[in-house]
Amino acid sequence: MSNAEESAAQQHHLASAAIVALLVIIGVMLLALFSRTPPHPPLEVPPFALAPFLGATLAIGAAAFHLVRQGARYGCALAALFALTVLVSFGPQKYFDPAFSRIWPALITGQIAVIVIVVWCVATWRRGRSAGPS
Repeated sequence: MSNAEESAAQQHHLASAAIVALLVIIGVMLLALFSRTPPHPPLEVPPFALAPFLGATLAIGAAAFHLVRQGARYGCALAALFALTVLVSFGPQKYFDPAFSRIWPALITGQIAVIVIVVWCVATWRRGRSAGPS
């Protein structure tokens, strides 16, 4: 295996790990929502109820994880979509949330995982463009 292939494989593992970390955090959020364990997410945020949105986020994340692990062509696109959906819960707007002092571990972990996914997507996209026809 060449250095470039090893680097790409290692980046796939990092992206997969970031996706799993986000899946766990979103799953815990959903459980807290259902059990009303403080600090739980609100039941609704404009323009939708949060539980169905978190369910859709988990589904997108699971599909992204599968495609990234398989090295599928569309894994990066689905991982980027997953990262975007996660930003509803872990975006920079949460620094102004009144519950910040209680949610910061999940917030920081989520943001780091999103950054890893974005960096991986950019690197994958660049690698794909440089490997294309000249």
